Amino acid sequence: MESNKNKYIAVAYRLYVVDNNSNELVEEATDNEPFQFISGYGITLDAFENATAGLNKGEEFDITLSKDEAYGDYEEEHVLDLDKNIFCINGHFDHDNIYKDAIIPLQNEDGNRFLAKVVSVGEDKVRVDLNHPLAGKTLNFKGHIVESREATNEEIQGLINRMSGEGCCCGHHGEDGGDCCCGHHHGDGEGCHHGHGEGCHHEHGEGCHHGHEGGNGCCCN
Repeated sequence: MESNKNKYIAVAYRLYVVDNNSNELVEEATDNEPFQFISGYGITLDAFENATAGLNKGEEFDITLSKDEAYGDYEEEHVLDLDKNIFCINGHFDHDNIYKDAIIPLQNEDGNRFLAKVVSVGEDKVRVDLNHPLAGKTLNFKGHIVESREATNEEIQGLINRMSGEGCCCGHHGEDGGDCCCGHHHGDGEGCHHGHGEGCHHEHGEGCHHGHEGGNGCCCN
């Protein structure tokens, strides 16, 4: 795998959840908007990277990942009740962004950023789910390699800058439309896609802050 490090890889695929021999399409990355990553940096699932990093441009793949190779078990302890005042702006609850089924950025006391889904908004608490949307699922990726080459120094440095300063760049592309990031479940508005997942779960909820505008700034206490 070491020989495949620092490769820029773009893939088009359809992602299916496998359940009782039936496949449900849950996500698609197209040739025009492929999922992009640089190998060797833990951006995507290890099993997915291992299966695609050695392929050449134009080659097809059909990869099935168990829940353990993908996002692990769904864990009830990753569903948390957080104080509502965490989600205040200037002393007022952020109704515009905090509502049932919203995907929101949070940050813990160590500065780690991650995404959570709002389960419910109560009188005093907001219940959030930190499990990956595909936790507990067997996944099947069917697609092909759109591009596979050595990453440029600029692309590698851009990735390092994102990882150290911007946190997870969820969405198929970086904001500049290039470089790489963790896709939309694998990262996004929908959960960090087949983004690697580690760092997207906060185990206890102590010290959680709600970031606004992509994670910049914290709410009032």
